[in-house]
Amino acid sequence: MNTHSPLPAPGAPLQHYVSTAPLDLQSVEAMTPEQSKVFQASQLRLMWWKFRKHRLALVSGIFLAVLYSGILICEFLAPYNLHTRNMDYIYAPPQRVRLFHNGEFVGPFVYGRQMTLDMDTLKRNYVENRDDVQRLRFFCRGDSYLFWGLIEGDRHLVCPAENGQLFLAGTDRLGRDVLSRIIYGARISLTIGLVGISFSFLLGIVIGGLAGYHGGIFDLIVQRIIEVLQSIPSIPLWLALAAIMPITWSPAVIYFGITVILGLLDWTGLARAVRSKLLALREEDYVLAAQLMGANSSRIIGRHLIPGFMSHLIATATLSIPSMILGETALSFLGLGLRAPITSWGILLTEARSVNVIAFYPWLLLPMLPVVLVIMAFNFLGDGLRDAADPYK
Repeated sequence: MNTHSPLPAPGAPLQHYVSTAPLDLQSVEAMTPEQSKVFQASQLRLMWWKFRKHRLALVSGIFLAVLYSGILICEFLAPYNLHTRNMDYIYAPPQRVRLFHNGEFVGPFVYGRQMTLDMDTLKRNYVENRDDVQRLRFFCRGDSYLFWGLIEGDRHLVCPAENGQLFLAGTDRLGRDVLSRIIYGARISLTIGLVGISFSFLLGIVIGGLAGYHGGIFDLIVQRIIEVLQSIPSIPLWLALAAIMPITWSPAVIYFGITVILGLLDWTGLARAVRSKLLALREEDYVLAAQLMGANSSRIIGRHLIPGFMSHLIATATLSIPSMILGETALSFLGLGLRAPITSWGILLTEARSVNVIAFYPWLLLPMLPVVLVIMAFNFLGDGLRDAADPYK
């Protein structure tokens, strides 16, 4: 049986049917709930869904978030003050934290030590005293400090036993706790990358944006400057710029100077990336519409063009920060970067420049471990962000 309506006769007017139901922009026909969820999701949510599928990037992001949160309270996390010297425990090797003593659960503790001096080699030898059980204290009172140089305090996350020792990463030539100095050094080494990338982004986006949007003679001059800067070997240029800074400058000025140097050397690659993007985007119709409405160049670049590839810039930043951390570490290791009393991972590694020190006291190389972990974490995070930047792939 044919249920279709008969066709209208030739020449007869066509009948039009208009639905009186209200228009629902969110209605999705013939889609499962899962498909509807994806269809209605925002761009940011789609990026997050794709990013969390990258397990290494997710773990790296959590690891870096914990590290950067820790630098806010490094005085509390460090067992000792940055400058505390234990003259009876010079070049003491790392201690092992134990839980059981003679088969009984005691809790976190370390054994006390006795030092003997080898008169032939003048090397200090430390022997554990198994009868001296030193239980660790938590949320305890210890060395006094100035929190961020402003507020006096003496609370620590973990402290040695009363009249005991706690050197989980050993001590250096002055008897200073290496672990405490690594925790304090993280504040400088981690923030110098953020400050440097902020300075680099400012130069790269402004100069690259203007060159890509306007072109012409300004673009020609910028490209020649970038080619000259990129043709200079980076390490000799670092050394030359760092050597210009007078030794009479204060640590704060030297810190700012190092960040400026790192930012000046890193903006060229970002500027070229921004220029290439804007060369393609400036021909879009919405740019012409903004121009016809009277928008100036800064508004078009900042409000319409840059947000179009902000995810790409974020991924680029996560890959540029490691190079700045390595740059500061290299300069400080060579003695041309930050100087005492500022403490960074690069300065801590200067203690291990001697082959004899590495042979006898290898724990002085431990500041290299957080550098490697942070560099790897930033690279994994940047890889995940780059993939998440285009969630439709």
